[in-house]
Parts: sequence; structure tokens; C-alpha cells
Amino acid sequence: MDIPHPGQPVRGSQSGNPIMAMFDLLGRRWSMGVLWTLARQGPSTFRALQDACESVSPGVLNTRLKELRAAGFIAHGEGGYRVTPLGQQVFEALQPISEVSRIWAAQLRETGETETP
Repeated sequence: MDIPHPGQPVRGSQSGNPIMAMFDLLGRRWSMGVLWTLARQGPSTFRALQDACESVSPGVLNTRLKELRAAGFIAHGEGGYRVTPLGQQVFEALQPISEVSRIWAAQLRETGETETP
């Protein structure tokens, strides 16, 4: 499985800074959405996770699940896919960014800058 590894060149860092390796992995299409959904909703089967993620294709979901498992952020077992303690730490670390994103969205709404060009 080809996932970013700390200490090896990754997108945005030739030295493989650990946070850049994590951002590389989480920045892949649907990676954060899958982790976020599992952390908020609890264990899920592939089909239920696909439904919860709405527009993710089965192929992309399968790839992201494999990558997140290889990274140690999720596991698969009885009851389906679930976040690991490490995955839960990642989810909790993202909570402050989630709060800032809501503030940012509100500010954009107030200034009328939410429309895309």
C-alpha cells in the first residue's frame, strides 16, 4: 500500500515532516470524510459508509479504507470499519480546525463572499 510516510518525501515536504505526511494522506480525496464519518457515527459497513459519504465511488472508498487501515487510523472487524485510538486522536485534533471553519464560513456569509466565481 502506497501511503505517505514520515521521513520520506511527500506532497509539500521533501524531508517528510510527519505533519506534512499526515496532511498528504488526509488531503487525499475522501480520506478525511471517511475518517470524520466513522469517528462521528461509529462502526460502519462498507455499504453504510458509502451511503453516509454520499457521492464517493466504491473504488475510491475502497482505496481510502485500505490507506487509512495501513496508516493505523481505522480498523476492520466485527461490526465493520471503525476508528482506532490513533484515528480518534486525529479526529479530536481536527475539532479546533472544524470550529475555525464554522467561524470562517459565517464571516464569509456576513460579507457576501460565499459565492464562487
